[in-house]
Amino acid sequence: MAHIKTLALVAMTASAFATSALAFGEGQGNQGNQGNQGNQAQSDGVAINGTVAANCGFSGANSVALNLGELANTDGTLNQGAVNSPPTVSITGWCNSAGSKMAVEATKLALLNAPNTIPNGFDASIDYTASAAANGHTATDTTTSSGAGTPVTVGAFTGTNDIVISLTLAQASGLLLAGNYQGTVTVTLSPS
Repeated sequence: MAHIKTLALVAMTASAFATSALAFGEGQGNQGNQGNQGNQAQSDGVAINGTVAANCGFSGANSVALNLGELANTDGTLNQGAVNSPPTVSITGWCNSAGSKMAVEATKLALLNAPNTIPNGFDASIDYTASAAANGHTATDTTTSSGAGTPVTVGAFTGTNDIVISLTLAQASGLLLAGNYQGTVTVTLSPS
């Protein structure tokens, strides 16, 4: 009988040890899970900001000239066809803003080194209208009024679209004095 009690005591001791070990393991497991919660991946974001200023410009070699050739007919009067039907000339520009505008300012074709007094019946200047077309819009200016013409909105366009300049409506009141005539057409691009 004493032998049976010992066996029962050993069985109870083994059972108690197993229960303690199990309880200890569960406690360790919970502590392990709690520790893993602190090691989970965390993330945060950083905003990246920048700006692009509204701008316009000209690219490439834009110093071009439009040679009109002989400006007078054989009778000395203005050859309107020389001014009104010349080949057009193109310059390359761009704007990066939807509100970009283009204006044109033209100066008379004037006789260089003209005399202070123009003889009666002669003229030393030629008036005309200049047009510049870009991105489907056209700005104009006439030399009969001072300053630039009214700006037009051309929007954003790349330098692959040329600005085409042409002349029309040439007029002079008398025979043209001999000599070299020169005028300018200035195209101004502004971002707004």
